[in-house]
Amino acid sequence: MISTDRSLPLVVGISGSSGAQLGRRAVEILAELGFRIYLSYTDACAQVWPEEIGIPFEQDRARWENELGVKTFAPTDFRAPISSGSFPTRGMIVIPCSMRTLSSISHAGSTNLLERAADVTLKEGRRLVLVPRETPLSALHLENMLTLARLGVRIVPPIPQYYLRFDSLDDVIDTLVRRILTTLDIPEALPPSRRWHGDEI
Repeated sequence: MISTDRSLPLVVGISGSSGAQLGRRAVEILAELGFRIYLSYTDACAQVWPEEIGIPFEQDRARWENELGVKTFAPTDFRAPISSGSFPTRGMIVIPCSMRTLSSISHAGSTNLLERAADVTLKEGRRLVLVPRETPLSALHLENMLTLARLGVRIVPPIPQYYLRFDSLDDVIDTLVRRILTTLDIPEALPPSRRWHGDEI
């Protein structure tokens, strides 16, 4: 279940999977929409970030905190509020989600703050969205996804809508992330031209 209370923070997790641009754009869009963001990340995220983004993760982290009001928490900070079920949130998205992180969540591993926050989201019955970045998928990957899907987790691979005939990679990333965010019941993430209206066929 997802809360519609916009005063509650939304938890964003960024793992070390390839696809750092997806996590970065998700933070930017959610901030633009006025959401309170509590962000957790993994050590691998900080390693992958400069390879895919071109700058250290700490540079973006500082910018998010200073300019967007994002609250970020280190991977080992188990005293962070999002590690407790008594701290109310609007739900959580992990974007991108590595297979290691997905496996740990499916087995309640909680070896870092991101995994613990996801475990809390699950046990409290809140909306959890995972954006896995891996191909091809092994039977173990699929079994872990199925386990989570049966618990109500939304599994949303970042698959482009090719019929939109994108002009650039940035357009692909922006459209993907906006579509993914609608699974958190945020229809306003999509531009008006791409929203479905009840009177349309």
